[in-house]
Amino acid sequence: MRRALSWLTLTGVLAVVLGAAVPARASELVMFERRGCAYCLQFDRDVAPIYQKTEEGRRAPLRRVDLSGGVPADVALAGPVRFTPTFVLVDEGREIGRITGYASDEAFWGLLGALTQQGAPNRP
Repeated sequence: MRRALSWLTLTGVLAVVLGAAVPARASELVMFERRGCAYCLQFDRDVAPIYQKTEEGRRAPLRRVDLSGGVPADVALAGPVRFTPTFVLVDEGREIGRITGYASDEAFWGLLGALTQQGAPNRP
């Protein structure tokens, strides 16, 4: 009986360790944009060059979508996207929250921080 318990304990520990080694499907930040969008261009100058180097960028890589092409089939939105840019935080294909518009890099980082803390999964 004791040997069976030791084996079960070892099996459980290995399952946890191996499970942790498999990366979970990451969140992503989907940016809906349109050609000629002045605020999208401002985002491109202010934030885009550094986004992937940040903690937020590692947790939720940026995916750009041209709104005129529609919503990707693998993204379930809570509502329609009407303005560009609109940044939609998505986890496993479902919208967690969004930022509509772009005013400045300070506003963007503040809103993204609030968005990720209100309900986004905390994944590496």
